[in-house]
Amino acid sequence: MAEKSEYYVLRKKAVPEVLLSVVEAKRLLETHKVSTIQEAVEQVGISRSSFYKYKDDIMEFHDNSQGTTITITFQMDDEPGVLSDVLKIIADHGANILTIHQSIPINGMASLSISIQILETTLDVSQMLEEMEAQRGIHYVKIIAKE
Repeated sequence: MAEKSEYYVLRKKAVPEVLLSVVEAKRLLETHKVSTIQEAVEQVGISRSSFYKYKDDIMEFHDNSQGTTITITFQMDDEPGVLSDVLKIIADHGANILTIHQSIPINGMASLSISIQILETTLDVSQMLEEMEAQRGIHYVKIIAKE
């Protein structure tokens, strides 16, 4: 019986350094900045065995998100313009908004979930989420689903 794959979405700060180095080594190989795996692992400071152990198990989020739908949730202040700023970030990154669900604000805060279609032309999804989280009035941004 085949083992069921499980997937997680983590912030970069929660990912062990060796896995980030594997991603960097893969990027060096894909962009042809190095021509061999040995050169790539030497440049990022990991062993070949670490590279081979993890190379198929980690990839940058935006690299495999095209053509998918992500659903994010966040909590925001109930102030004019906050939601508009978030929607502008999504539009500026070229993603398509499928659904928006907002709770009734309580004590000046509202919970929101947005389903976003990631297109071939969508810019860096990680950067889009970081920009959302940095907006005034936004308290956190979390991905709750990816299809």
